[in-house]
Amino acid sequence: MMNAPKEVAENYVNIGIGKTKLKTARMFILGILAGMFIAFAGIAGTTASSTIENASVAKLVSAAVFPGGLAMVLLAGSELFTGNCLLVIPLLEKKVTFPAVLRSWVFVYLGNFVGGLLVAALVVYAHLGTLFGGALGESIVSTAVAKVSLSFGDALLRGILCNILVCIAVWISFAAKSVGGKIVGLYFPVMFFVLCGFEHCVANMYYISAGLFASSVYGIEAAGLTWGSFLLNNLLPVSLGNLIGGAAVGCAYWFVYLKKDE
Repeated sequence: MMNAPKEVAENYVNIGIGKTKLKTARMFILGILAGMFIAFAGIAGTTASSTIENASVAKLVSAAVFPGGLAMVLLAGSELFTGNCLLVIPLLEKKVTFPAVLRSWVFVYLGNFVGGLLVAALVVYAHLGTLFGGALGESIVSTAVAKVSLSFGDALLRGILCNILVCIAVWISFAAKSVGGKIVGLYFPVMFFVLCGFEHCVANMYYISAGLFASSVYGIEAAGLTWGSFLLNNLLPVSLGNLIGGAAVGCAYWFVYLKKDE
């Protein structure tokens, strides 16, 4: 048994109302937890793939591991900025106000950032990068360098593509009525976005900060990798792209299932 798409849309209106009514401190802490869960998925994926020489196989292995992050986000209870782009649904239904949605986006985003930075620092300063003869550290840094080397346009478009899939994963999880169904439902959209190299702002809060820390701690050369390139070359366009992609999914489902006919 599962919820039909129209039921998911109707249910998300109430879910969204609840999200916007969270106290700021709770919203922020739940954001930190989500940032940490996604970061744990990031380091797990990198660890699993760092010694695989074939690039496509390495990407496949990483993509197969990463969906565990969103599973923790949705099942353990936390707030993820990219999934919360679906708040456009209760907004279009006029059940929440734009300032309330914006407050949620801002504090959840900041919490996600803190969570990602925290795990990145713990991973690097615990010297996990020395695993496999230092191959893990090299992989952490090379991933970060590749991400800040994207053009603004590429990062923006990859962000749009990514959050279309993430929001579809969230949508499918709300359709399922069992824990197993939710995990199976969210698995493939998340796997697809990692496999295809799309860009997720919360994941990048971990990936790029970990690369910055690792480059400094392990003395690994990282051309072009700075806090400025992190924030301006990647996080800004990817966040905008994620917002556009997620909001597009929300608008489409609102129009199809909730918009009242004239």
